[in-house]
Amino acid sequence: MIPRYSRPEMVAIWSPETRFRIWFEIEAYACDALAELGVIPKEAAKTIWEKGGAAKFDVEAIDEIERVTKHDVIAFLTHLSEFVGPDARFIHQGMTSSDVLDTCFAVQLTRASDILLADIDGLLAALKRRAFEHKDTVTIGRSHGIHAEPTTFGVKLAQAYAEFSRCRERLVHAREDIATCAISGAVGTFANIDPYVEEHVAKKLGLKPEPVSTQVIPRDRHAMFFATLGVIASSIERLATEIRHLQRTEVLEAEEYFSPGQKGSSAMPHKRNPVLTENLTGLARMVRSFALPAMENVALWHERDISHSSVERMIGPDATVTLDFALSRLTSVIDRLLVYPDNMLKNMNKFRGLVHSQRVLLALTQAGVSREDAYRLVQRNAMKVWEQGADFLEELLADKEVTAALPEAELREKFDLGYHTKHVDTIFKRVFGEA
Repeated sequence: MIPRYSRPEMVAIWSPETRFRIWFEIEAYACDALAELGVIPKEAAKTIWEKGGAAKFDVEAIDEIERVTKHDVIAFLTHLSEFVGPDARFIHQGMTSSDVLDTCFAVQLTRASDILLADIDGLLAALKRRAFEHKDTVTIGRSHGIHAEPTTFGVKLAQAYAEFSRCRERLVHAREDIATCAISGAVGTFANIDPYVEEHVAKKLGLKPEPVSTQVIPRDRHAMFFATLGVIASSIERLATEIRHLQRTEVLEAEEYFSPGQKGSSAMPHKRNPVLTENLTGLARMVRSFALPAMENVALWHERDISHSSVERMIGPDATVTLDFALSRLTSVIDRLLVYPDNMLKNMNKFRGLVHSQRVLLALTQAGVSREDAYRLVQRNAMKVWEQGADFLEELLADKEVTAALPEAELREKFDLGYHTKHVDTIFKRVFGEA
């Protein structure tokens, strides 16, 4: 997590100040429940909220205590007791450190999820706007990087919209899966704390109780969460890579916005490079890299160990902060993307009608020519376009075997671009609905 690729709202979730405030809330809500059960005095619970709630936790002081105790939760509780006074003895009754750490991590991940969901909503809005803007902007579709058949730039963006809609659904499920609370004590048996405490804390924090916590929340939940972030990152890279290809000099069908005063190269003043989408490709690699250690965290020893702890202290902030930044950057790229319809048509016509080869092939078969012969006839004329720069339609019209099956008027009709875009409205209705 570095400032260059960070946004303040997401960073704040992972700050020590936020973490300690959540720890306090967990402990204070637990005290409320313990007071209701008669385990601790109600006045003590009230004092804990009043004095602890008003406290300004000193991160450096807590770190200094931890240097002696070698235990972060104990260091925090020691610091908290300085504010609360004698009633601090009732804090953490029957609880274990993982109750605080795991529940706090769940709160942080759910808050991070809410920001990421809002990020995706912003990206979806930008994609929808630009998709409708270019719904009928004809461009060439490519397979293997080679001209295939016509599509529209709006369809390209509609595909991205549909993909990020699926990403959003996955993140909603991942958020629900990660939003669990564990206040179950050592090895998760509730021997020293009533299950009601867990239920109360969970409700107050917007979580649900973990069915079996074994002292820690099972890490399959976290593995799925970070894997979901990795999939979202992959979708970011897919769209970024498309833009990078379209911005190549010999293609130049779309381009990142190049702002006044921007410089593309320290050596070559003419350069306009796809630096934002290249950056997004790199950020996506980082977010994906966090999924593997999350999966390796699933296999803990027996009821718990802390081999997962150091991993999560890194991947929690790094994955969410990086993905938040990447989604925001991609939204800006789409919002300001420069699109060049004339270049799209110019590129499509570069090979003089080859993109209509399948229509001619199908027409020949429907006219009674075997598929093998039809393919041979079409391909031999197509190769003249590749190798000699010929015009595909003219070559077909000059081929007696072709014209014996298809009259000129019918051949010419097969070169109508509108044929390829006649179902664009159907695709848009599937993606965006009737509206």
